[in-house]
Amino acid sequence: MGERGFAIKADATKTAWESDEFPLLCEGCLGENPYVRMMKEAYGSACKICARPFTVFRWKPGKRARYKKTEVCQTCARMKNVCQTCVLDLQYHLPVQVRDAFLAKEDGGGDGHVAVNVPESDANREWFSQQHLRMLEQEGAVSVYGKATGGGSSALLRMARREPYYKRNRAHLCSFYARGECNRGDECPYLHEMPRDKDDPLAKQNIKDRYYGKNDPVAAKMLGGDQKKSQRDGRHERKPRGSSPALEGAVKPKPPPLPRGQKPPLPAGPPPTVASKAEGELKG
Repeated sequence: MGERGFAIKADATKTAWESDEFPLLCEGCLGENPYVRMMKEAYGSACKICARPFTVFRWKPGKRARYKKTEVCQTCARMKNVCQTCVLDLQYHLPVQVRDAFLAKEDGGGDGHVAVNVPESDANREWFSQQHLRMLEQEGAVSVYGKATGGGSSALLRMARREPYYKRNRAHLCSFYARGECNRGDECPYLHEMPRDKDDPLAKQNIKDRYYGKNDPVAAKMLGGDQKKSQRDGRHERKPRGSSPALEGAVKPKPPPLPRGQKPPLPAGPPPTVASKAEGELKG
């Protein structure tokens, strides 16, 4: 209540804004330094998925790394069980498209509740996020992925990254080095490497495509490599045992020529029984 007895009006939209004390990150984005220092800014930026303001965290993962910050809010990150910065799966460290594709195969065309399909329209996404927040308050579950992948999939476990990948935290490319004009040498805070070709699909990556699992070039490359590997394994399994690939297509060498007047030796084995029987009948 105010000093005159009137209630202080509050913005209804701010009640849905997110205010957290610690981000939802993977080990790779946190970096190898256990004493990382973070800067917190309440409602510092809008989420790249739902466009709602959320608490932004900013930190430096390593000495030669660049500053990183959270890109999506925790509500959107929990719905897909992904990191707030790299938007990769928190359990397997794989793109969303790869994880959902293998979970769909494991489900076998069942009820389809293994993968969470977040709506892309604003109104449907707001309703979906409210339902998800209510589920978190009542059940206390982080996501449907935690229930579906408790036992784990053999294919996902085989493709999962077992150790943190800290090269993702490297500095951005130096544009002066690409033009051949950088004169700072080792003191340059940027990375001295040539940029990718514009025609390379890995050079065009989008946070929304990675989050929704559509048109992700990294996921397409991983799925293509897994298909080729499975095809090679299938060809090796179809081959009979004891057959050597080096001897199958090999040509037998020709025997050396015989001298004049010498007949070739007879093949090894028992004498022909039919000829011996015919000779016995003629003699009898």
